[in-house]
Amino acid sequence: MERETKERALLIGADLHDGEDFERSMQELGSLAEACDMVPAGRVTQKLSKIHQSLYMGKGKLLEIKAYLETEEIDVLIFDRSLTPTQLRNLQDLLEYPILDRTTLILEIFAVRAKTREAKLQVESARLQYILPRLTGMHRTLSRQGGGSGFANKGSGEKKLELDRRRIEKRMAELRRELEQVAKERETQRKRRRGSQLPRVALVGYTNAGKSTLMNKVLDRYTRDASKKVLEKDMLFATLDTTVRRISTGQGEDFLLSDTVGFIHQLPAGLVKAFRSTLEEAKEADLLLHVLDYADESFRTQRKVTEETLKELGAGDIPVIYVYNKADKCMETELPVIRNDRIYMSARTGEGISELTEMIRKRMNRKM
Repeated sequence: MERETKERALLIGADLHDGEDFERSMQELGSLAEACDMVPAGRVTQKLSKIHQSLYMGKGKLLEIKAYLETEEIDVLIFDRSLTPTQLRNLQDLLEYPILDRTTLILEIFAVRAKTREAKLQVESARLQYILPRLTGMHRTLSRQGGGSGFANKGSGEKKLELDRRRIEKRMAELRRELEQVAKERETQRKRRRGSQLPRVALVGYTNAGKSTLMNKVLDRYTRDASKKVLEKDMLFATLDTTVRRISTGQGEDFLLSDTVGFIHQLPAGLVKAFRSTLEEAKEADLLLHVLDYADESFRTQRKVTEETLKELGAGDIPVIYVYNKADKCMETELPVIRNDRIYMSARTGEGISELTEMIRKRMNRKM
């Protein structure tokens, strides 16, 4: 029998009763852990009126967690929200265990999935921005070796910390320069596409809603060129790189279709900022196809998260067709079903592809 080598994670969350779907958030945290190749091996939650400024949650609950760790086989602790540098340092001092938070998990997934030079640069930039103020917490063991005052008297731990900080700052400056160059190249590509006068349609939506599946089905129907397909997997953040394809429907009304990175609840601000040039594809679109997983009971929350992120990007006023995907899993009626600017369909089976294309064509004609 093969030995289990995956890290076992304890999921930790604070329920603030602030209108957020806490249970859904914890389930999503487990999915993020699995996407990082970890096994969610348990969970601890606490009802709070607000997050504890220095410890995230009550000290009594943390001491319970410490006692729990003495008897259970756990490798890493994962907190449901982003931890401040102070919280991270204090929690590691108290619990003496490797600690990750939601933002770190998302950054790790992005780092593994990034394939193009641009995506890799963007993810590295976001990770370093997040790590820099938290270095002290990450180096808590080394830092305690330091003694005396003044730089000349620092111990090896503090010198290591100082060196790491300088390296990170230097690398961040290099990344900024490289990303500025990449942004210029992307803008040149966009100008070229604008010059073609072809309408631009962008797929947006929550991660794993089926955007890439939809794009591939459209390509199957109208191009038959397998080399133009995008990565399509049932996992969080399968697509990080924006792909733009020309769709020729045969009616002389071609359009450009772009697939974009998926959104998620509590998507780190640093990632939105780092991926801004990639997400500009949505901002530059004439029409958005907002893809929703209709089979997921949280689809309304996911719709709200996506709409809020689009507003942040300055894409909140672009016309939208709502694509309620995976409707074959929860609707017994024949698909597709069209209601005004909504279509209930299945990208997986292809039910609704022709009708969606017709909706795009009509909307484009109206706009033109």
